[in-house]
Amino acid sequence: MSFPRYPAYKDSGVEWLGEVPSHWHVTALKREYSVTLGKMLQSDASSPEDVLGPYLRAANIQWSGVDASDIKTMWLSGRDVLQLRLLPGDLLISEGGDVGRSCLWQGELEECYFQNSVNRARPINGGSSRFLYYWMSTIKDKGYVDVLCNKSTIAHFTAEKVAAVPVPIPPKGEQESIAHFLDTETTKIDALVAEQEQLITLLKEKRQAIISHAVTKGLDPSVPMKDSGVEWLGEVPAHWQVRRVKDVTRLESGHTPSKTVPEYWVDCDIPWVSLNDSKYLAANDYITDTAVQINQLGIENSSARLLPAGAVVFTRDATIGLTAITTREMAVSQHLIAWCPTGLMDPLYLLRVFNAMKDHLDSYTFGATIKTIGMGDVKSLMSPVPTLHEQVAIAAFLGKELQALDQLVDEAVLSIELLRERRSALISAAVTGQIDVRGLANFCQAH
Repeated sequence: MSFPRYPAYKDSGVEWLGEVPSHWHVTALKREYSVTLGKMLQSDASSPEDVLGPYLRAANIQWSGVDASDIKTMWLSGRDVLQLRLLPGDLLISEGGDVGRSCLWQGELEECYFQNSVNRARPINGGSSRFLYYWMSTIKDKGYVDVLCNKSTIAHFTAEKVAAVPVPIPPKGEQESIAHFLDTETTKIDALVAEQEQLITLLKEKRQAIISHAVTKGLDPSVPMKDSGVEWLGEVPAHWQVRRVKDVTRLESGHTPSKTVPEYWVDCDIPWVSLNDSKYLAANDYITDTAVQINQLGIENSSARLLPAGAVVFTRDATIGLTAITTREMAVSQHLIAWCPTGLMDPLYLLRVFNAMKDHLDSYTFGATIKTIGMGDVKSLMSPVPTLHEQVAIAAFLGKELQALDQLVDEAVLSIELLRERRSALISAAVTGQIDVRGLANFCQAH
């Protein structure tokens, strides 16, 4: 759908903003909205008159609205209560963290205040906070906020910086029309995004189910079954074995050469899988290059070992059980182990077994901050062991099935990206006056 433009435009006086409709004006945010920074956290009462009240911090400020799932309290003076109490329609803007992230306060609590990681913008001339919300969304998307806050250091969107932000100001009724139009259109787009996100969730669940069924039940539904004796496996084909993984592969632990010896970390050309590769391992079945390399001297003076191609590397810290198959010789850090081929297990089939084992692996983990699976538990891991011919056939079957599912996921992800780009572009066009939505907003309201 194409949108009409305004009849006439003028230079906004702001280089990055360009032209705006001729009847709009551009001014500093502080001319239309009062800007107030919240209160520094006060953990104890400083006088008998102080009261304990709920407050918002930057973490509570989300584009989708106030996250009221974790509201904390602090002590407030009588002056704080008068100056910092939130009213419906207040726009809340993150001062720290993800600077510029904004949402409207809609009276989620009967009484609430805000900390000094949040700025409040409140209309002083009857303007629309909702219009300002969409304007903040636009300048955040375009990177203006990040430039203003100098994100090369710890970013702070101070009240002074917020107050100085240039804002295009349509007439008040027009602000409401634009905000209403964007409410309607972004709600439609958000619903489409939610549908695609749900589809991705279902596709990933189906992916996991297909892997689990194939590696534990095989491809022939008519074969007799037996109890595996392993809870997470359940029944397996009667002619399969169930063995410890370490008995059908060679288990190798990893190591890190000393960081205090510079010679171990120069002229490095040996791939070395570490937790720096976790994101890659989560998305790929094979690994050829690594984020960090080591050299031969480092290997010779540590417990690190050069592992063969075809080894299945496996994270045992942080996220447990991220796996990939090496395509060439490489080493692993102490946060990983490797299962090296011995001719009894096809590496790709073994990788799929670990994919299927995800929930089971989670039950082994311990550690309050960094999750870890101990070597004793690693050595006890059990796997179904079909004939090698069946393993290869199962891996090939899954390759085709997963490729089709992954393509559908990729298409859904692309659809979400395009929808979000459209959403951002529509907001930007409306709040900068590049499209005239006044009649469209009235049409939306009527329908």
